[in-house]
Amino acid sequence: MANGAGCAGWCNNCLAPHNRYTGFCYTPHNLFRPNAGKKYANLAPQITAVGIQQLYSIFLQYPSVQTDTRKLTPGDIFFALKGPSFNGNLFALQALQAGAAYAVVDEDVDNGNQRLILVNDVLATLQQLAKYHRQQFAIPFIGITGSNGKTTTKELVSTVLATHYNTYTTQGNLNNHIGIPLTLLRVGLDAQMAVIEMGANHQKEIEGYCKYALPTHGIITNTGKAHLEGFGGIEGVRKGKGELYDFIRGTGGTVFAFDDYDYLHSMSAGITDIVWYGTLKGTVTGHVKASAPFLEVGITSGAGFSAIKTQLVGDYNLPNVLCAIAVGKHFNVPDEKIKAAIEQYVPSNSRSQLLEKGTNKIILDAYNANPTSMKAAIENFAKLEAPNKVLLLGGMMELGEDSLHEHQSIINLIESFAWTAVVLVGGDFKKLAHPFIYFDTSTEAANWLASQHFEHTSLLVKGSRSMQMEKVLG
Repeated sequence: MANGAGCAGWCNNCLAPHNRYTGFCYTPHNLFRPNAGKKYANLAPQITAVGIQQLYSIFLQYPSVQTDTRKLTPGDIFFALKGPSFNGNLFALQALQAGAAYAVVDEDVDNGNQRLILVNDVLATLQQLAKYHRQQFAIPFIGITGSNGKTTTKELVSTVLATHYNTYTTQGNLNNHIGIPLTLLRVGLDAQMAVIEMGANHQKEIEGYCKYALPTHGIITNTGKAHLEGFGGIEGVRKGKGELYDFIRGTGGTVFAFDDYDYLHSMSAGITDIVWYGTLKGTVTGHVKASAPFLEVGITSGAGFSAIKTQLVGDYNLPNVLCAIAVGKHFNVPDEKIKAAIEQYVPSNSRSQLLEKGTNKIILDAYNANPTSMKAAIENFAKLEAPNKVLLLGGMMELGEDSLHEHQSIINLIESFAWTAVVLVGGDFKKLAHPFIYFDTSTEAANWLASQHFEHTSLLVKGSRSMQMEKVLG
């Protein structure tokens, strides 16, 4: 195209045509370098709104972002993140060779490569690009956090919504400062709903996520004794998780909350639009009808069905099921779709999974653990009608100065029931006196379990992620 024929001119730096609408060069060398090209000669060394718009135009052409060269597919935009033990900038050229359309870097990797986009901070750029993408949507974005049950709730809610809307949601455990931007950038332009999980282990973390996820709706599943070390105690947990409510309160959004938890009433004060669900009060109410081992929920009001038979283990999943129903009803998902979605959902990834090995039944809940979830799992397991029960429990991490006390409380709880065998693994269980079998690692516990040749036995396997308790099953 000749100059003047609908073009805004030519770049003096690379002779590429300017965009006809903005007058800026979209060739990557010029996007964010503060002193690259005349258009940016006077900019301070920071990412600009115009820069993000330009990067977004590239993202629309190549709408797939990757941060790991091992998972790269041709056409991805590679973001060269770095941390204490890795530096993605060192792999940027490798990413381009593997087929990446562009690589976003914050170190001078190769000044002559036109497919390198130099920015001041790759992570900040990723987050700002995610925010810009988020701002293109006028649909519900549901933020979910909580000490326990947030992933199960996220799965149930998104499964219900997906029966009626094009729904995008967090995959796997992408619920942190890297995973949430990646999740946002995977929301397609055909989206009608988005469900975003937010994990946190210290205050101000959720607040930060809200700045680029911009949730219109919020769910705090509960606040329990999780990450006490980072949050500084249970009140710190509530303050940190409550940052989601703070954002919703400030933007006039909607929250879904479990009426039975008194602390959610005080935490949500000032929010005008609250959809309550609970065992006695709320737009949707229900109770545990059976849990042997799968949870069956009796619905007493708010839905056009009287019961749901789930494939979830544990009566502690009752609030999660009621939440999914309440969200579905709020967004006018038909009753039959809500019921079918919840009943067909099968948990995975070591979260309340029921496995069968020969004559044995195993409740694998080893993705993570804290004192609140550990107590609930043990009490639920104790109620199951089974002749032989074995506990295999791993240590609980990030409890700080409360760790010994909380591990002792779990030991006391275990001692209040009768078991065929109890095996404790790692963590502060090692520092406490108890009458149970103890191993330092899950591998040692696996060797013990293999030697026992249990038959017609039920087993509960649970522990913090770092304990890798799933290895006990071999």
